[in-house]
Amino acid sequence: MKKLKVEDAVGEKLAYDITEVNLDTNFKGVAFYRGHFIEEKDIEHLLCLGKEYVFVDEDEAGEVHENDVATAIAPLAAGKNIYYSEAPKEGKIDFFAAADGILTIDTETVLKINSMEIPSMPTINDKYPVTAGTKVAAFRIIPLTCKKAIFDEMKTILEQPVLAVREYTIKSVSMIVTGNEIYYGKIEDKFTEKLKQKLTKFGVNEINSRILPDDETVIASAVKEESEQSGLILITGGTSVDPDDKTRLGIENAGVEFVQKGNPIQPGNNFSIGYLNSTTVCAVPAAALFYNITSLDIFLPQILAEIKVTKNDIVSKAIGGLCHQCKVCVYPVCSFGKGVCLN
Repeated sequence: MKKLKVEDAVGEKLAYDITEVNLDTNFKGVAFYRGHFIEEKDIEHLLCLGKEYVFVDEDEAGEVHENDVATAIAPLAAGKNIYYSEAPKEGKIDFFAAADGILTIDTETVLKINSMEIPSMPTINDKYPVTAGTKVAAFRIIPLTCKKAIFDEMKTILEQPVLAVREYTIKSVSMIVTGNEIYYGKIEDKFTEKLKQKLTKFGVNEINSRILPDDETVIASAVKEESEQSGLILITGGTSVDPDDKTRLGIENAGVEFVQKGNPIQPGNNFSIGYLNSTTVCAVPAAALFYNITSLDIFLPQILAEIKVTKNDIVSKAIGGLCHQCKVCVYPVCSFGKGVCLN
């Protein structure tokens, strides 16, 4: 690139996008695009933007322009159910979800790209529930150009896509509500309706529910039956630490293997995730009835996308796992349950 005074640049081709920010008109965007041939009438506008000098195109061996880098990197980074801007704007490409589901990120590779200092690739959180059209990431290089060797290194690092959306695949869920007080009609079941509201948001269209007494044998039998027809079983009632709680014993007798009994998230410490063959089985504590958002809400999207929950997934949520109990809840656009990267 060649640096010229604005007045001397008439007829020359602009080498980069020039941004304008105008609070009076609530505008932030490109005033002049790369490749624009500067005219006499542009001089005053450029001066008002604080551009006494501009950079115009001039062949520079070994340098790659920001737009060219972004255009090349976008298809390398985008995986399944991800689309990106048709063209860079101010050197930046944005990435979007093409379907409802869970955003999955190759965090190790994204961190490696950002550690190069020249490229910038911010994302939203890994395993974040998204809807089609949600912006999930952006890419640009911070300077106007970078060395070709750095550009080539970026492409080498991005051997595989780093962004993808895993769609929700579980459409059939079984709910088992336990407790003699509900089974014999002494109190009303309020769990079922609350859980149904959470499930339908993620496209679950078949929800079977039943109410059982506090009998571990009956509970175990029901879990086995429901596991043959549903991808997910949610069991509530008697799942905490009381010595007379029969539900957890019934789940274990059915052959369910828990990833971890309980979790480090509050509220919802006693929410437990297990597996019976290919079916996910969750013990849902009373906290999920009392509080609007609990550990159940953090893991439910991942479970419905059939991304197996690991012990690392659970433990990592301890950082950020204490709910702020805000008066106005904005979850999931908050820190609750976002966790840290554990390799």
